Amino acid sequence: MTATSPVTVRDATVHDVPSLLELYESSGLDQPGDNNPAQAVSHWSELRKAGAQVLIAEDRDGRPLGTLTLFILPLLAHRAAPAALVEDVAVHPSAQGCGLGRRLVHEAMERAQAAGCYKLALSSNERREASHAFYDSLGFQRHGFSFVAALGGAR
Repeated sequence: MTATSPVTVRDATVHDVPSLLELYESSGLDQPGDNNPAQAVSHWSELRKAGAQVLIAEDRDGRPLGTLTLFILPLLAHRAAPAALVEDVAVHPSAQGCGLGRRLVHEAMERAQAAGCYKLALSSNERREASHAFYDSLGFQRHGFSFVAALGGAR
């Protein structure tokens, strides 16, 4: 893929779940073989009920190249303005460095802004320094600390 290759960004459907899992694994978000496609497909309706907007980017041949998940969270603080949370950002290695991640994040930012969100937040593993540089380049600011408590679910 090159920076000028035509790419379509659309809302994913349950039929895209196998492609999404492949993107998570090829990008290094998940380890190869860690995902259970049948379990993920059965979980899709819960994800959607929770308000997730899963975006998928494809080349002109329909090959999946990138994805992210956007949540719009209703809140009471900040004058009841919602906040947005981005999770599961994954870009296939063949498409990294071509502007696809930037396009996906900008789409999420536009959707969050249209929903009246006062902020869009995301987190990144400490070891993913290239990802940190990418988010810095998009204008994200490092803010506070992220704390995690392992609860025994999928790792």
